[in-house]
Amino acid sequence: MKAFTAAAIQIAPVPGPLTRESIAANVAKCVDFTRECVAATDAELVVLPESATTGFTPDCSPEELWDLVSELPGGIVQPVQDLAKELGVVICVGTYERGPKRGIVYNSSALIDRTGEVLGVYRKTHPFCSEIITGGGWVTPGDTVAVCDTDLGRIGMIICFDGDYPELSRIQAVQGAELICRPSALLRSADIWELTSRARAYDNHVYVIGANAVGADPAGVLYFGNSHIVTPIAHIVAKAATHEGWVSARLDPDEAMASLTPGSNIGQAFDHLRDRNLDLIKKHLDDLQAPAKVGFPHKHHAFADTAVEE
Repeated sequence: MKAFTAAAIQIAPVPGPLTRESIAANVAKCVDFTRECVAATDAELVVLPESATTGFTPDCSPEELWDLVSELPGGIVQPVQDLAKELGVVICVGTYERGPKRGIVYNSSALIDRTGEVLGVYRKTHPFCSEIITGGGWVTPGDTVAVCDTDLGRIGMIICFDGDYPELSRIQAVQGAELICRPSALLRSADIWELTSRARAYDNHVYVIGANAVGADPAGVLYFGNSHIVTPIAHIVAKAATHEGWVSARLDPDEAMASLTPGSNIGQAFDHLRDRNLDLIKKHLDDLQAPAKVGFPHKHHAFADTAVEE
């Protein structure tokens, strides 16, 4: 990984029902904010929110959503690809993606290289209980990880609720990810948002760039922003408020783990990847793969009964 400036942009979906026109307006907004952000910060990596092309809650059926979006690569993110090539930057953008047949929609992120090429597509593997199609929502889960080589470094992708699951980020770190992009439309609380990004960064000694939505989506759900950039020792070096805009920070691999805590004269001696007890993991591999559930009483809210957004 080389030293460079990264930025997280938070924008609000355009108001009103989801249409082809509103999607085009959302994509244009992604382009405009990215252009302004790069001009202001010289960022070489820009991360946009989850479902930035539509808003998180589409307020329509999976079939209707399928009709409105496109494959990846495809028309829905082509303007963002063109911008990446024009500006010579790497962009991670969240969007719903058309699956192989009508009604199959993925909650995806695309990593676009400086050439405008889509280097990788990640499909959210842990959709929230309200969005997953088996809970009455609209998203079919993905089943693969995505770690991509860029001239900035090796970049992985997770999406919002994925950040609650340490195994996913760990797989990417073991595969060599130095930075993980986390496009999000998270609502549960700012504390949980920060906690999970900091934990995944610290677990794996990677940078995490979390871009969270603001404003209201097509269903009228409001988002709180607080986008952030987290270092491999879990320090938040940039944090946004609740309005549209961006935050940026210089990421320097020589300084990423130079001290035990920020500003300390004590060096970083341990390595969470190197120091894993692999014998223990192998011994309990079946346990890690076994179905399980929380032992405390809790209520599962199906989307059809109560809308519980991220």
